[in-house]
Amino acid sequence: MDDTADDDTGLARRLATGDRAVLAIAFDRFAPTLTRYAWAIAGGKQDVEELVQDTFLTLWQKADSVQLPTGELLPWLLVVCRDHARNLARRNAKHAGDELPEELAAPAGPSEGADGLRWVRDEIAALPETDRLICELCLVRGYSYAEAAQRLGLSVGSVTQRVSRSRRRLRKAVTHDEH
Repeated sequence: MDDTADDDTGLARRLATGDRAVLAIAFDRFAPTLTRYAWAIAGGKQDVEELVQDTFLTLWQKADSVQLPTGELLPWLLVVCRDHARNLARRNAKHAGDELPEELAAPAGPSEGADGLRWVRDEIAALPETDRLICELCLVRGYSYAEAAQRLGLSVGSVTQRVSRSRRRLRKAVTHDEH
């Protein structure tokens, strides 16, 4: 039985109470995935380490206000990591006088050429067309379920079910890769 959603909700509740041991559990569970994601959107090892650390620091600091509409912590962590990457890219660009890299300038997720997450894009590409579009909108571009539903002419419930099914498929690919 897959009870990851219950585990993530419980993890978030325990983090909100200041349970430091739970932060270590969350780190062990999510750091490998976050690290791969950070490699896809960051410039180098130091930036990757900073992004992962900053993401977990944000989790610790904001644990009492974390809301998990899907009951899963990983999407929240990925968004926080992406936001930290954007901030880091802005700081680096400001110091270097450059423009923000395209993949971090807009909420479009990692670039197509990012080898670190190419397997995720391959998994998404293998989904049926509607599921693929929903994943692109919700999981990659950051659209809300309501926004995706409106764009695709579907109900929010349908989008929620399809995202859940796609996440299970992606989680299975990730856990197969990690264990």
